[in-house]
Amino acid sequence: MARNTAKASATPEKTTAKAPQTPEPAPARNGPSHEQIARRAYEIFLARGGVPGNETQDWFQAERELRLGRQ
Repeated sequence: MARNTAKASATPEKTTAKAPQTPEPAPARNGPSHEQIARRAYEIFLARGGVPGNETQDWFQAERELRLGRQ
């Protein structure tokens, strides 16, 4: 019985050591920010004379221009 006790104390309980979890990196921000797009869309709106009704087109145009690096 002494042998079993010695063996049990020499061998730790089975534990599965997991590697520490590293957080996934944040996605790269390649495009313009929401604020930049909104600002450019407003500039486009003003350039059109401030006539309402084309908000979506202004937004998409602003996005396109900023992604291509022109204003």
